Amino acid sequence: MTVRAIAAEAGVSIATVSRVMTGRANVAPDTQALVRRAVERLGAPAPARRGAAGGAILVRCPYVLTDYFGVIVSSIAETLDLHGRRVVLSAGDAARGTRVLPGLPGDPGIAGAILIVPPEPERELEALREQDFPFVVVDPRTPLPRDIASVSAANLAAARSVSAHLVDFGHRRIGVIGGPGDWLASKSRLAGHTSALADAGVLPSPELLRSIEPTADWGYGAACELLDLPERPTALVAFNDKAAVGALRAAYERGLRVPEDLSITGFDDIDLSRSTVPRLTTVRQPLEEMGRMAVSLLMRLLDRHTVDTLHVELATHLVIRGSTGPAPAP
Repeated sequence: MTVRAIAAEAGVSIATVSRVMTGRANVAPDTQALVRRAVERLGAPAPARRGAAGGAILVRCPYVLTDYFGVIVSSIAETLDLHGRRVVLSAGDAARGTRVLPGLPGDPGIAGAILIVPPEPERELEALREQDFPFVVVDPRTPLPRDIASVSAANLAAARSVSAHLVDFGHRRIGVIGGPGDWLASKSRLAGHTSALADAGVLPSPELLRSIEPTADWGYGAACELLDLPERPTALVAFNDKAAVGALRAAYERGLRVPEDLSITGFDDIDLSRSTVPRLTTVRQPLEEMGRMAVSLLMRLLDRHTVDTLHVELATHLVIRGSTGPAPAP
């Protein structure tokens, strides 16, 4: 029996059935009785409470599980194992084209979900919330309503610290190799960069901004465009460490020394950032803690505990290495 079947039999919404099955108090007694009679007519036991021990957790990460995503997913899986929860994994680029979310409320085998940078439109996330399905978003792709639980890094503050570090070194013409323009993280980091420049009395120049897919090849292409400007930037701020590695290659091909002629920064502090020459100045994101915090929030939602803080931003740390230095003399 599914929640959807009970809802159709009783003539009520799926969200109402879910509330009755989970013992929520905000359902009128007559409606509760209507749902229970529908269950009896269908002649099968009612679905188990979603918070019951043994319910599986869907972990959806429709991206290749390397570096950034792999660390988060591994942390989530390890933490769920400590809670005795089975993991159902939906991952990889192929999973991006699969519509998974609409069917979750009617699947009695799935107790809840953790969605990592979900590409689904906001209306699908809101539909899950309206049907009282427990889920947590890690690193939201777009701004979320206040009542949808999420965990992310403090992107604005992190980007501000990176650009302030460069400003302190005397850099004023700073190129930004940002992420996809519609990502919340991209917008937050650009705001942080702009804030640091404003403190130095500098207005950001549109010609110094590129929006890319966060890969080494895209970072290389964007860096080439910026470094070939008539007046090239003295520093490049990359969306992640992979894009920064692409920027290092572009600088090398042009005979530019890092950091003497050009400073370059990354973001994430993955292993790659410690393997370059020079090693990358970057931002260390608490990727494992993001996974653990997501599980903690989900467990509280499953147990129907009151959660006062649904949007959690975790602090980052600026790691200064050899790829940044004083701005070159004019």
